[in-house]
Amino acid sequence: MHRFTKIVITLGPASSEPAVLARLVAAGVDVVRLNFSHGTADDHRKRVEMLRHAAQTAGRAVGIMADLQGPKIRVGKFKGDKVELKAHQAFVLDAECKLGDAEHVGLDYPELVDDVSPGDVLLFNDGRLVMDIERIEGRKIYCRVRHDGELSNNKGINKQGGGLTAPALTPKDMEDIKTAASLNVDFVAVSFPKSGSDMHLARDLLHAAGSSALLIAKIERVEAIANLEDILHATDGVMVARGDLAVEVGDAAVPALQKRIIRVSREMNKFVITATQMMESMISSPVPTRAEVSDVANAVLDGTDAVMLSAETAAGQYPVETVEAMARICIEAEKSSEVSLERHFLDRVFTRIDQSIAMAALFTAYHLKVKAIAALTESGSTALWMSRLNCDVPIYALTTSVRTRYKVSVFKGVTPLLIRYTGHDRDELLFAAEEELIRAGAVELGDLIVLTIGEPIGTSGGTNSLKIVRVGEHRTAG
Repeated sequence: MHRFTKIVITLGPASSEPAVLARLVAAGVDVVRLNFSHGTADDHRKRVEMLRHAAQTAGRAVGIMADLQGPKIRVGKFKGDKVELKAHQAFVLDAECKLGDAEHVGLDYPELVDDVSPGDVLLFNDGRLVMDIERIEGRKIYCRVRHDGELSNNKGINKQGGGLTAPALTPKDMEDIKTAASLNVDFVAVSFPKSGSDMHLARDLLHAAGSSALLIAKIERVEAIANLEDILHATDGVMVARGDLAVEVGDAAVPALQKRIIRVSREMNKFVITATQMMESMISSPVPTRAEVSDVANAVLDGTDAVMLSAETAAGQYPVETVEAMARICIEAEKSSEVSLERHFLDRVFTRIDQSIAMAALFTAYHLKVKAIAALTESGSTALWMSRLNCDVPIYALTTSVRTRYKVSVFKGVTPLLIRYTGHDRDELLFAAEEELIRAGAVELGDLIVLTIGEPIGTSGGTNSLKIVRVGEHRTAG
C-alpha cells in the first residue's frame, strides 16, 4: 500500500548503529531529526554520514532536520541530584543559589525573576510538578508546592499562560545554525518562536551560513498561537510541539489547537509535522496502546503531513517496530480520509499560473482516476501545492535538483524522484520522467498519468503546462 503521511524519527543512542539505521530506512522513515539539545557537532556529523549511506544503499531520499534547542528555562542542580517535595511546602527559586536542596534551587535563566508575578503558576518537568508563586523578594521567587513530587537536576520550567521573554534564538542556536548549514541539512526547526520576526532572523542566519534549508516553526508557546498567521507567513512549515504547548495552554486545549494549526497551515500552503508522545509506550513495549493508535490516526485524519517520533526511536527499546507500527496506522487511517476537492476549490483563489496548473492537475487526476500525478519541478513548489489537498492519487515530484529531492520528502503524499536528464528538450525530459516512474514501480506501460511541466525547461517557478499521458504511448507512435 502507498502511504501518504510521512514519518519523522529522532536519532539517538537507540538508532545510531548502521544496522539499525538501515532497518529504519527500510521500514519507511522519510525524515530524520537531529536533536541539537543533545550531542556534539561531531556526533551529528557521524549520524548524518551513516544515514546518508543507509539511504543511498536503499535507494531512498530521506530528509534531515536540525532541531535547535532554543531557550531552555530550567532549574539548577541539587546536592543529591534530586529532591522529594511535599504538598503545601514552601520552596524557593533563587537566581543566586549554586547548589539546591529540599528548600531552594538555582536557576539557569535568572531573568525568570523579572517575568513572573505573585499568583502566577509555574510547571516543572513537563507539568509533573506544579508550584504557585506567593511573593518575590530581590532575586528570589517564593513558591508553594501543590502536590507531592520529585524535582531533579536541570528540569524545565514553564509559566502557565506563557509570557516568558527569553528570545527564541540563543547564542548556542546561532552557532548550531552554522553547524546545520555545514551538514547540508534540509530542514531547520526553531524552538519557541513567538512571532514571525523570530523566523525571519533564523532565515537570515541560515542564508548567511550558506544554507537554503526549509524553516520549521515549532508551535509551543501561547504567544505563537496568538501570532500563528504571522509565523506562518515567515516560515515554510510548522511543528505542533504538543509537549511544551500543553504545559502552557493546558492539556485539554491541545487537540482542538492541533486541528486548527493543521487546517490553517494547509490553507496557507505550509507543511505540518505533529509531534510529542505519539507512541510513547513503545519506548519499552513492542506494541502501542489503543490510545496511541487513535492519536496517530487522528493526526492523519486532521491532514498532518507527517507524524514524529522522539524518545521512541532515540532511546527506546523498539525503534524499528515503532516505525513499522506507525506506518500501518497511517495507511489504515488514510483509507477513510475525506476527499472533497470541489469544496476546497470553491474556497480558494488562484492568482499564479503555476499554482493554477497544480490545482488543475489535482482535479483532473481525481476525476479521471489516474495512476499517478507526476510534477516535474525545480523548486518543489508545485508538489507542495498539490499536497495541500487530498485527491487520493500519489504525487511524484520529479526533479533534477538533489536539494529539492530531499526538501519534498516531508510533503504529504509526495514521493521524490531524481531525474538525471540535463538537456532542454521537452520530449526527451518527458521520456526520462516516464522511465524514472517505471523504474520506481510507480506506473506500468498503459497507465494513465497527469503530468505537469514548465517551459522553458529548467526554469524555477515556471510550471505552465498540464499533459494527460498514457505511459509508453509515444513509443508505439514512434
